[in-house]
Amino acid sequence: MSTLILSAMAADSDALARITNGDPIAITFFIGYMAMLASAVFFFVERGSVDPKWRISLLVSGLITGIAAVHYYYMRDFYLATGQSPTAFRYVDWTLTVPLMCVEFYLLTKAAGAKLGLLWKLIIASVFMLVTGYIGEAFSAGDSGKVAFWGAASTLGYIYILYTAWFGEVAQLAKNTGDASIIKGIKTLGWFVLVGWAIYPIGYMCMPGGWLNTGLGWEASSVDLFYNIADAINKIGFGLVVYSIAVSSKSKA
Repeated sequence: MSTLILSAMAADSDALARITNGDPIAITFFIGYMAMLASAVFFFVERGSVDPKWRISLLVSGLITGIAAVHYYYMRDFYLATGQSPTAFRYVDWTLTVPLMCVEFYLLTKAAGAKLGLLWKLIIASVFMLVTGYIGEAFSAGDSGKVAFWGAASTLGYIYILYTAWFGEVAQLAKNTGDASIIKGIKTLGWFVLVGWAIYPIGYMCMPGGWLNTGLGWEASSVDLFYNIADAINKIGFGLVVYSIAVSSKSKA
């Protein structure tokens, strides 16, 4: 028993040393975990202070960051223990949270007549984006041809969501609400998809066989750094936009 305790203490000491000695990936895993957890608590607590019509949206925001916090806790430990990218953990996280982020588009435009068909199209596009991305990252690393093929396939799902948010059904429904806060909020979420989600392909192209890895020599270790930054920006940012819409709507009432 004493040997196990000493081993655990040594492992914790090594992990702490990697964080305090400036390992940027270890640091962003730790910050990501704390930020997601704090955001989840904030959204769940504030859910009771907004108009009832926005409470489901804030609940979804809390679920997104809460699920991410749990996965970041395990991803942080996996990385510190092995030094490897927690690809499987990350894609499980994304498979749960990215469709929920798409649900936010539906909830914000439901009052303007958004149908379940829109919700399912966004969910299917997001799952397609993630499945093809996972195949490219988990099973095709090192083969630039396969990485490029699955990366291009994944981009199709991304482009569909981006188009829907900026010019398609979501954008039109937002205009139909006649609510300036919703119109502005949807446009802001569209910027998150355009700019924030674009960080993920940058990380993808850093893996072995990716264009940035083979062309510019960017190391595979950069993958997690880009992914951690993107997760914090997008998941927390999505929730804050929804919260701002809810607060703005309440103040007008």
